[in-house]
Amino acid sequence: MHGRHHARPAHLTGKVDSQLIARQVAAALAEDLGAGDVTAALVPPQQQVRAQIVAREPAVLCGTDWVAETFRQLDPAIRLEWLAADGDKVRADQPLLRLSGKARPILTGERTALNFLQTLSATATAAHRYVEAVAGTGCRILDTRKTIPGLRLAQKYATRCGGARNHRLGLYDMVLVKENHIVAAGSIGIAIQNARQNSPGIPVEVEVENLEEFDQALAAGADIIMLDELSLDDMRTAVARNRAQGSKAKLEASGSVTLATVRDIALTGVDYISIGGITKHIQAVDLSMRFDFA
Repeated sequence: MHGRHHARPAHLTGKVDSQLIARQVAAALAEDLGAGDVTAALVPPQQQVRAQIVAREPAVLCGTDWVAETFRQLDPAIRLEWLAADGDKVRADQPLLRLSGKARPILTGERTALNFLQTLSATATAAHRYVEAVAGTGCRILDTRKTIPGLRLAQKYATRCGGARNHRLGLYDMVLVKENHIVAAGSIGIAIQNARQNSPGIPVEVEVENLEEFDQALAAGADIIMLDELSLDDMRTAVARNRAQGSKAKLEASGSVTLATVRDIALTGVDYISIGGITKHIQAVDLSMRFDFA
């Protein structure tokens, strides 16, 4: 596969499988409900309610399928009218969803629904901020595997809603050779050779920490070379060497990237910048559900 252009894995495009969403929602409801919602039981069982979810700050929306599934599992008769879609930029005080139906299941599902929506919207919003910061450079923002356990695919989807791309999904769809792998294998060249033999057809990425290791990875035919914590000058040198040799290897910058530094990194000419913070250093988007009891 050396010398070819490698797009992001095809199975990371599109939406998350509905059965996975159903399992994630069922697990979330189970931990919240336990033996039953003893507070919602205070409301008469036939009491009807209208409600709406409102954004209280600007954000990129994500998680509508998880919200819909939450209320579907509690009461399929609840009516939902979405006023915005995943990937939309929403403003403060903008209504996102109108609901109507029995009060008990809507009250029961409120927190679970908001938890999914605020978390996935936070990831989409964080991703979008980085994407906007590098606009016009030709560099693409990538996520990482630093995700909330059990929500890997959900957060990978959220980063796409924010305009970023997915890095590898797990340990099986890309070989990523890091320092300990190199030490165990004996050298960068041997590690890449073993990867080609053991996992033919799978892209091979190598993490390097200096220009000497970069040259070794380039010579050994890595598909992607991750420049971990290299200085801006060293990144520029790596980009120049890669081009001078006519290599098709893609270069990815990583390590201690912030919104303040990401554009300067992109301007070095690297193809990708991977940022763990868009899935792990997130602040939940401020949302609220407002009720109007009939």
